[in-house]
Amino acid sequence: MEELHSLAKAYDQEDELREFRNQFHIPTDDQGKEKIYFCGNSLGLQPKSVAGAVEKELENWRTKGVEGHFAEPEPWWTYHKKLKKPLAHLTGAKEHEVVAMNNLTTNLHLLMATFYQPTAERYRIIIEAGAFPSDQYAAESQVRWHGLDPQEALVELRPRLEEEILRTDDILRTIEQYRDTLALVMLPGIQYYTGQFFDLQAIAQAAHQAGAKVGYDLAHAIGNVPMQLHEWNVDFAVWCSYKYLNSGPGNTGGAFVHERYAEDTDLPRLAGWWGYREEDRFQMKPGFKPMYGVDGWQLSNANILPMAAQRAALEVSEQAGMEQLRKKSLKLTGFLEQCIRAFDPNRKYIRIITPENPEERGCQLSLVFSQQGKQVFEKLTQSGIIVDWREPSVIRVAPAPLYNTFTEVYRFSEILRETLS
Repeated sequence: MEELHSLAKAYDQEDELREFRNQFHIPTDDQGKEKIYFCGNSLGLQPKSVAGAVEKELENWRTKGVEGHFAEPEPWWTYHKKLKKPLAHLTGAKEHEVVAMNNLTTNLHLLMATFYQPTAERYRIIIEAGAFPSDQYAAESQVRWHGLDPQEALVELRPRLEEEILRTDDILRTIEQYRDTLALVMLPGIQYYTGQFFDLQAIAQAAHQAGAKVGYDLAHAIGNVPMQLHEWNVDFAVWCSYKYLNSGPGNTGGAFVHERYAEDTDLPRLAGWWGYREEDRFQMKPGFKPMYGVDGWQLSNANILPMAAQRAALEVSEQAGMEQLRKKSLKLTGFLEQCIRAFDPNRKYIRIITPENPEERGCQLSLVFSQQGKQVFEKLTQSGIIVDWREPSVIRVAPAPLYNTFTEVYRFSEILRETLS
């Protein structure tokens, strides 16, 4: 294991992103010792620039009051536009295809209200079995809202017997199987439990060939893996911003709607006044006229304080660049797997259910233990390691490239080995 320790130190020395760790607050224990934080897949750490960004808008509120909405140089009424460029880079979209607004589930309901329009012939939704509740409950309730039975309308994708992840061929085969009755394919970019990164381009293509729409929940994908939503022809997508985007607990989510719908005023939607045509918005006239692009799905004016935090966090990701983040992420996760296999080569204690192919996963490895997984998790927590337990049997470990190090990965593996022994 000493060889791995030396390798970790060498990797850290070579790391082109190593200075970014200094831009984050790292949690500490009662003695002030930094904890090993591998839980960015649940809540990212706070960038040091966030406090100043929020304080700036608090100062504007203190000194300008309501005039802050239109006071130059950064009026609040257009504040959400300052987040468009980095969000477009992270999702592979055009700026008018992305917007920060609401939260994930609200955005999911808004866009399903537009893109899930069941008919007597086409009414089914394909989702994955065991979907995160954001998706599961939204899909179930949308189906019921249209007077349909979820048992009939929801098609759940399940892995093959004694397998953990979904094969792309099986997903495409299911789309083809239900092509005549399929209205929507709705999947995550990365499956929260297994950490599987789906082939979003192939799935979108198959859904459209079947005559269906496709929407993605990118909660675990945005800021984690590179995407090209525009080129992949995705109809819509939603996300939260507090995982790999590091914008703060429960912070403002976001949405993507493809450019081909940008001027379609006939689309059904649940409208709000901030989605009304900007140049006429304050005339308060009846008759909804949507803004161009995804902005036409906005409901309310921007949440300035949360968006100030998100803007500061996005600036850090922009400085690092998605290409460099992905490069380090692949290396970090690969090294984590290498360290685990070094002390458990025969998989006696630990089974990694995340795909072995690095291109099919992001920052996360999901570990299943042969016995007493919850007790292992509790021991790790007591040792100053912050990871994530998910019922029924998984510890999710997610070293994030912006602030985690290879030495931390090595230390984690050593503590894990000692815990198991």
